[in-house]
Amino acid sequence: MNGYLWLKWLHIVSATVLFGCGIGIAYFKWAADRSGDVRAIRWVNERTVLADWVFTTPAVLVQPISGLALAHLAGFPLAQGWVAWAMGLYILAGLCWLRVLRLQWQMRELSRVADAQQTALPAHYRQLALHWFLLGIPAFVALLLVLLLMVFKPAL
Repeated sequence: MNGYLWLKWLHIVSATVLFGCGIGIAYFKWAADRSGDVRAIRWVNERTVLADWVFTTPAVLVQPISGLALAHLAGFPLAQGWVAWAMGLYILAGLCWLRVLRLQWQMRELSRVADAQQTALPAHYRQLALHWFLLGIPAFVALLLVLLLMVFKPAL
């Protein structure tokens, strides 16, 4: 197999990890938050932060590097067409994710305190969780659109 195909494989695997972890983390965090079980919420919040560091962050870094290299090798212009749209949407998703990271850290700390003190989560936690959920919508849609652009490579 040539270098281009290895790079393409790496790009597809990292896109799969990015998308899969994102949707998996979102589901389990949403389900834990809805349960109202402070101990479960704390546990899931801790694993959410860890999963973002171990899985999502490397995929977030690999995606633009491998994507730009593939576009260059394939001769796709970076500043126009589907590649430019994909990069813009990826940046949008990334900006949402950076804010989500901060919210996750805050929710992790609030849930740790509530669990340690055996109290309910503060109302502020619910506000953070709602903001976290709402930021996931544009990020999810943006990444779905990036995947569509990568697969179909439309003439734009």
